[in-house]
Amino acid sequence: MNIEPDISNLKDAVSERVLDAMKKASKQLTDLGIRHALVGGLAVGAYGFVRATKDVDFLIGDEGFEHFSGGLIAHTKGIPHEVAGIPVDAMSEADEKHLEHALSRVTISHGIPVAPIEALVYLKLKSPRPKDSLDIIELINAGMDTGFVAEYLRKYAPEALLRKFLKLVSQSAE
Repeated sequence: MNIEPDISNLKDAVSERVLDAMKKASKQLTDLGIRHALVGGLAVGAYGFVRATKDVDFLIGDEGFEHFSGGLIAHTKGIPHEVAGIPVDAMSEADEKHLEHALSRVTISHGIPVAPIEALVYLKLKSPRPKDSLDIIELINAGMDTGFVAEYLRKYAPEALLRKFLKLVSQSAE
């Protein structure tokens, strides 16, 4: 059984300004009819490993982008990029259908859609930053179902990301 996200985990460790930006950005995306899911450090905190973060990250559906000739893609008008000085990053799931599907499997916690843990881990694995690997180790320690996530990665991730995940699983057991 996988752990479930709970936005209330963030209350004492994340600044009220960041939490307010998360809520306002999510509401704006909802009002625009854009499917979205919280990812990044706030989502990791919702799953049980709370750490300070200064931005808000959302995975958004293709309807959050306008496509122009020549391959130009831009955010749809109204997509928040900042709320009261707090950066808001809207990431695309383009060309990764499993992430598109993840947007239909969000867990709503205190009104905020949170990405499924397997999609969150996938996105963290794609990052070269050491803190993203640490986030994964902490999610493992928080009780993430590593077998479930490994199966997801076998199905959707490049072999190198699966290997990286399995190495992190083994490091967390040490």
